[in-house]
Amino acid sequence: MAGFGHTTRKHPRSRGRTGSRSGPDRATLGIIGLVSAIAGFSVLQIVLGPVAVVCGWLAMGRRWTGTQSVPALIAVVLGAIDTLLAIVWLASMSGSPVGGLF
Repeated sequence: MAGFGHTTRKHPRSRGRTGSRSGPDRATLGIIGLVSAIAGFSVLQIVLGPVAVVCGWLAMGRRWTGTQSVPALIAVVLGAIDTLLAIVWLASMSGSPVGGLF
């Protein structure tokens, strides 16, 4: 019978999905965020801007302190600019009688 402190396993269970992200995962998220931020300046700003912010934030490890990768930080900044430009554009288009949403 396996009780407290008496296990039948020789090695502890792996952390699996709950473990911390490794370098390549964060680097990939940073690059995806950077690409979507740059593409957001041309098309689909309202979609690609927040995607870039989220990918950059996750690539930074969901914190502002410590060492951050440059693509992740650029993705967050450019994604925020994309999102703000899209909101300003939508607000200006909704006020005009021609070319508005409705």
